[in-house]
Amino acid sequence: MPARKPDQDGPAAVAAVSAALDAGQDPPQAALRSAARYLLGLLEAAAPGRSVEMRVPPVAAVQCVAGPRHTRGTPPNVIETDPLTWFGLATGRLGWAEAVDSGALRASGSRADLSAYLPVA
Repeated sequence: MPARKPDQDGPAAVAAVSAALDAGQDPPQAALRSAARYLLGLLEAAAPGRSVEMRVPPVAAVQCVAGPRHTRGTPPNVIETDPLTWFGLATGRLGWAEAVDSGALRASGSRADLSAYLPVA
């Protein structure tokens, strides 16, 4: 499978979402979706592998982290969160433990802790 091309608009989307959050506003949904996809791509590049599935519905999902490869059914190591929480984690605005403790992030499996790879941007 060929590597995904990075989203050229990703950095601008990250900047737009950051600016909105800094101003105390809700970020534009299109920018948030684009930023989340871009940041997932950065995670995939920083932690290559197929042992963990990182899901940000309805935006995208990537497989990452070296280890045993998952091929069928539900992966044993799954992380799922919303786009805004993922944005916070990926940019260092939110800590891993804080996201887990709040219930905004669900992680299952022995490898489902990405704190060593965050932030990605």
